[in-house]
Amino acid sequence: MTKIVVIGAGYAGVLATKKLEKKLRKKKMADSTQITLIDKHPYHTMLTELHEVAACRVGEESVKMNLDQIFAGRKVDVVLDTVTKVDFENNKVQGKNNQYDYDYLVVAAGSKPTYFGVEGAEENSYSLWSYDDAVKLRDRIHDCFRMAADETDPAKKKELLSFYVVGAGFTGVEMVGELAEYTPILCKRFNINREDVTIVDVDGLSRPVPILPEKLSNKVDRRLRKMGVDVVMNASVVGVGKNFIKLKKNDEITEHVAGTVIWTAGIESSEITSEIAKEVTSGGRGRIQVDENLRSVDYKNVYVIGDNMLYTAPGEERPVPQMVENAEHSAATVAKNIVSEITKSGKLEAYNPKFHGVMVCVGGRYGVARGGMAKHQINFASFFAMFAKHFINIIYFIQVMGWTKIISYLKHEFFTIRNNRSFLGGHFSNKTPSFMLVPLRLWLGAVWVYEGVMKILEGWLTKPMLSGFFGGANAWFDSLLGRMTETADAVASASTEVVATVDATASASTAAAAGAADAVASASTAVSSAAGAAADAVASAGTVIFDWNFKLFETILVSGTDLVHSTISDIAFKIQVPFVDWFVENVVLASDGMTMFMQILIVVLQILIGLGLMGGCFTFLSALVSLVLQVMFVTTTGLYLNTFWMIFAGLALVFGGGYTLGIDYYLMPFLKKKWQKVKWARKWYLYND
Repeated sequence: MTKIVVIGAGYAGVLATKKLEKKLRKKKMADSTQITLIDKHPYHTMLTELHEVAACRVGEESVKMNLDQIFAGRKVDVVLDTVTKVDFENNKVQGKNNQYDYDYLVVAAGSKPTYFGVEGAEENSYSLWSYDDAVKLRDRIHDCFRMAADETDPAKKKELLSFYVVGAGFTGVEMVGELAEYTPILCKRFNINREDVTIVDVDGLSRPVPILPEKLSNKVDRRLRKMGVDVVMNASVVGVGKNFIKLKKNDEITEHVAGTVIWTAGIESSEITSEIAKEVTSGGRGRIQVDENLRSVDYKNVYVIGDNMLYTAPGEERPVPQMVENAEHSAATVAKNIVSEITKSGKLEAYNPKFHGVMVCVGGRYGVARGGMAKHQINFASFFAMFAKHFINIIYFIQVMGWTKIISYLKHEFFTIRNNRSFLGGHFSNKTPSFMLVPLRLWLGAVWVYEGVMKILEGWLTKPMLSGFFGGANAWFDSLLGRMTETADAVASASTEVVATVDATASASTAAAAGAADAVASASTAVSSAAGAAADAVASAGTVIFDWNFKLFETILVSGTDLVHSTISDIAFKIQVPFVDWFVENVVLASDGMTMFMQILIVVLQILIGLGLMGGCFTFLSALVSLVLQVMFVTTTGLYLNTFWMIFAGLALVFGGGYTLGIDYYLMPFLKKKWQKVKWARKWYLYND
């Protein structure tokens, strides 16, 4: 049994473990290897999103992913323990609770804040490098505003409302940006003047986020100042107290009131990595020196990845940066190399990362980025930068937890966002109370039941009728478009049949809401009175509004009468798709048996959809099938515009429409609980938390 131990469940550790397990499973070696992932927390934290929790843009649960869920259905032993030492000579990892043997060790223990020996910094400031840090800081910010609202002492109030962020790198800028964006909201909530709040971002750097091009750094600087942040560059912090901060600039030391100091000025390797670094070749801040295959230069069965590795790629002057993309790339390389060593196949891969750019967001609405291919990158800002940020996060979630985390992320970042704090504003936030959809749900359901019942009465369960249903509709459209070649009797029959079938059958709302019964009656009379004259009447009275052919499909909008006198019930829309026409002709209408099967299926679906919607039972599925049927009608017979409300109603009811005064309120939580226990559903993340 080959034993692999991974220390740390950060970005690098989680990805390396998942990739290892997948590769070994594909090579059918899962039973002969044991992968153990050790971390002191039972969850994986999205460190790059902590500022959003600290400034209350998203809930704390949004940055956590349970390790048991990540590795559900996979041969990975997730162990909750704190590693204290590694015995390289005997291949053992010592934890507080247990000891773990290994044949291959992956060090991915991450980092922690570094304070550079600044007096009082660690004791009197708030860090932002863990889930707990973000929650504590969020509560601290709220407490400051709450207490300041009742404070009568001006000096104490100023202290409570003075916030200093130390560091103008990625974390510092993102934190101060979120805080500045959240401050007006808190001021309104607690009745505090915005002018009474002091927000300062301070750093010894010459400009914010110097890894960015100067042009983008200047955009960040201007954005922060516009949000009311005092950006102080070329100033170093030399002391932090309980209610003050000392800055040194141009050899002058000044003391400033600071009720809350947030430290984001740099990182160093975690405690265990620093301990390991004492026993192996390493560099500054506890980073462990590795070779081109990401193995420790001292022990060839010890791999180091992510923030813990010290490696300079070929052609580069500086070591690889401590950023998420490096964690992703190094995890993939290590997984490949360990599997190659275990299987004794293939050469070890040399690590030569190609980084695709960096981005920083300043609040939830604005960001800047430089990205593209490794050697061809461009600058972009605002909407495009924020879009790139969310897209990259989604790509990462696909690797870690697939569907379930993507849905959770979209919910937290867009669908439940409050105070319009996203780059899309609040346009996608679900602010409409779901109980307002109940009448719409009941009415749409009743219409579908009516549709099904009417088809039964018309004989859809006893004789083939789809040929006339489809043919009549096509003949009517062809007559208006000047494509008719049949006799006048055929035209008359087609023109009237579509009125009786397309409108009344495709949507009962015509009968319910627009007087379709009268139209049907008059059409029937026209058939019996003057078949020869009908074709000329249709052609002369009808109007083609547009007919746009896009080769793969054709969009047609026509009116059954002259446009001036048309009502919404006279105008029909159709999307002509050649493949759909072929399918109808060669499959659906190929035999009476198939035709009857399709007719019965349509009737059953319409009644089930209606009952489901009226009862609020499987509302999501009912609304989805409703949309599918409407699309089928649009592409086969066309729909009158006064029936299009059914499409939009179906869209409105797809998500959550049955949780208010419906069976789904009880049924969905029960089924969800059962579904999450299904092994293959958990393994492939086919559920939504």
